[in-house]
Amino acid sequence: MEFTKNATRITALALGIAGALACGHAQASAFQLKENSVKAQGRAMAGSASAKGDASVVVNNPAVMSTFTEKTVQADVTAIDLSFQFSGGGSAAAGSPLQRPLVGGDGGEAGGVTPVPAMSFVLPLSDRFEYLTLGAMVSAPFGLKTDYDSDWVGRYHALKSDVKLIDLTLAASLELSDSFSVGLGAVYERADVTLSNAVDFGSAICRINIAACITPNPVAAPYGPQKNDGTAQIHGTNNGLGWIFGLNWRPTDSLSFGYSHRSEIDHELRGSAKFDVPASVRALIGNSVYLPTDGGGADLTTPAIDTFSGTWQTNDKLSLMAEVSRTDWSSLKEIRIEFDNPLQADAAEDYNWKESWFYSLGGEYAFNDKFTFRAGVARDDSPVSRPYRTPRMPDQDRMWYSLGLTWKATDNFELSGVYTKIDLVDTPEVDILSSSGSRLVGEFDGGADLYGISAQYRF
Repeated sequence: MEFTKNATRITALALGIAGALACGHAQASAFQLKENSVKAQGRAMAGSASAKGDASVVVNNPAVMSTFTEKTVQADVTAIDLSFQFSGGGSAAAGSPLQRPLVGGDGGEAGGVTPVPAMSFVLPLSDRFEYLTLGAMVSAPFGLKTDYDSDWVGRYHALKSDVKLIDLTLAASLELSDSFSVGLGAVYERADVTLSNAVDFGSAICRINIAACITPNPVAAPYGPQKNDGTAQIHGTNNGLGWIFGLNWRPTDSLSFGYSHRSEIDHELRGSAKFDVPASVRALIGNSVYLPTDGGGADLTTPAIDTFSGTWQTNDKLSLMAEVSRTDWSSLKEIRIEFDNPLQADAAEDYNWKESWFYSLGGEYAFNDKFTFRAGVARDDSPVSRPYRTPRMPDQDRMWYSLGLTWKATDNFELSGVYTKIDLVDTPEVDILSSSGSRLVGEFDGGADLYGISAQYRF
């Protein structure tokens, strides 16, 4: 019984769900996604909460919807080409007499190309409701997708990570005067998480029953570090509710200032945990733990976001924008996994996360009535310090460099495109220890290229 109790604690933590939920794509801090507007991306998101003519304000600042005079539908999609490659190594059973180098490859290309779509609709009302504008938008504010080779050196920390959070936002904007409007929206969010990693059952057994790993000798013993690998996978889903609030002040025809607040959203993820346990391990521990399929769940709270934005129309051709955004990641203090099997102990990991800041400057230049050029640069600070960085997604401060273009094909229809290069400010380093005693030490070389296209129709 004591063996079973200790082993369940080790393997539960080895699932790694906490590490996965605390990481994300390279294009925004941690697992935040900002790619809901191709136009705003062309300015490195500067002015996303204050600039006119972009229907994505439904989620970026619903108060700006009051500036629309026509019904507008807009579709955006951004292809994120994420690249991460690991170099380094580590030790299995680190710090123990049976410590040995980790075997395996570098994991291959952990990233890939992932599309992030968004669709929005803005409806200005008329007659006695002419001061009211309604909006709806589907977007993806958070997400993660990485996939490593099954035999890489960091397999005990991460194999596959697929985290999707999809929002449906319904919003309304009220024009209180010619220069001031407020907006409020309800957010319905769907979370879908699938995570997997290898489990070093051999090292776990050695920590509990050393005799099984040294008899007749460490080489010939049936159990030992990296000798008895299995896998663990967890999948969970949940729906949550949140809200968004915004203000838009237009003191002159050439100035627009915006503020928006997005609330935290609580999720109680529920789903299944699957364990693939080697026969040799199953023979030792029995069938009461590490069930092939078990139920379980974990709580996840997405962060609150505050955005301050400004737009200055300097003349008929040139507009300048700036934006500052604060994401309060302190909401993610702990991830605790609870299993339905009463013999499977809870797993909990603490995260010393901080708030993160995003700063951007950008502008637009109208060459003529048909073409508008955009450019922008941004600094995106990560909330994750080195002790909490994992290979699920090796988060690091980054710089954005964006170029965009809009072609106004007709008075009512326009197409926009964008390219964004995201470079990491420094090399992400990891030095982490798994619950089964595997220490991974090394660094990642990575970044992202973003390609977006958008279509907008007014009627």
